Formats: sequence, structure tokens, C-alpha cells
Amino acid sequence: MELTISKEDYLKAIAEAESEEGSVIAATIARWLNVTPPAVALALRRLRRDKLVEVDRQGRITLTKAGRGISDKLRLRHHLVERMLHEMLGIEWYKVHDEAERWEHSISEDVERRLVEKLGRNGACPHGNLINKSVQERRRLGLFPLWEAAPQSSVRVQSMHERDRTLLEYFDRLGIRPGAELKVLNRNVDRTLSLRLKKKTINLGEAAAARVWVARVQ
Repeated sequence: MELTISKEDYLKAIAEAESEEGSVIAATIARWLNVTPPAVALALRRLRRDKLVEVDRQGRITLTKAGRGISDKLRLRHHLVERMLHEMLGIEWYKVHDEAERWEHSISEDVERRLVEKLGRNGACPHGNLINKSVQERRRLGLFPLWEAAPQSSVRVQSMHERDRTLLEYFDRLGIRPGAELKVLNRNVDRTLSLRLKKKTINLGEAAAARVWVARVQ
């Protein structure tokens, strides 16, 4: 089996989509990787041939043990590179994902080992995400999407979806980043949330608010 960068990207996208959305189908992967449905179909045939994924009769895609092993290793390298760029080099938190996408395929075993020694395996990335935490595990930890927060509740931003650079830059301009505390003022009829952040009031639409995971502030 030849393990190409393209195959690695598909395996990592499947694992990441599982963590963010739960069930994964071909359309999910097309959206995550911004590729056409025929390209996804061809890639899945190759991944099934190599026994890296399975697809059930409903079209749900799951990683095999071998496929998950590859995706876990790539996700660890991505995580370590993001932390190195932010914590050691001072790169802005909203920039590191795109950089790590390029670096993750090329670092050596030796560099990976040294980054683990320096940074550890268990810290959060600059977007607040921990490796391999599913939607169910996040909810068990008491986390939930900002969009679900009740009016007049106070929440702390824990993490956010990191693949959309434009959205991350928008969050940064608003001051919505890991660790920020928000007061949910109102849920509006136009499907926005009115939020208080420090001394300013901002409105955030449902699509953006669903990308931010928060915890209640007691």
C-alpha cells in the first residue's frame, strides 16, 4: 500500500469530522475538504481497497483500526505543530491551522518525539481543542455549542472549529477566543445571539455560534 498525502488528508478529515459532527458520509468529506463528490467517491474506493475505511449500507464512513492509526498519528503531528507555532514562535492563534496543514506531512519521527518531549501530548491547541475528543466526550465534560446557551447565562469559550480561517479571524476581531467570557443577553428572531463581551454588545449568527464550544460559568 502506498500512503500518499491525499490519503492521509482524507483519513484525517474523516476523523476530524467524526469529532465535530458525529456521523460521516461522503458529502461530509466533500464539504470538509472542498472537493467534488466524484473525487470523494474515487478516494473512498482506494481507501476501502487498502482496508483503511469501511462504508455501510447507509453510506456512513468509519475508519478501520489501520486507518485510525494513521489519522491519529497525523492529528498528533498537526496538534504539535500548531502548539509549536503559537507557543514557541508566537504565530497568531488564527493562523496556525493552515500552517500546520502544510507541516504535518513532512516532520520526521525525531522531530515529533522532540516536540512531545517539549510540549507534551495532552495540552490544548491554540483553538482550545484537545486531540481526539468526540462530540459526546465534550458534552460529558460539560461543554456545549454557544448556540445552545440559554439567555442570561454566562459562559466561557473553551474551543472552536479551526478549519475556517476567515471565521477565526472574524472571531479574533470580536474578541471571541479561548478563555473569553460571554454573557448571553438574548436569542433573537433573526437566529442570532446578542452577547456581552466585556463592555461591548455583539450579535453572532447561528452558523458561527454553533462553531464555538463553551462551558457555563458558575
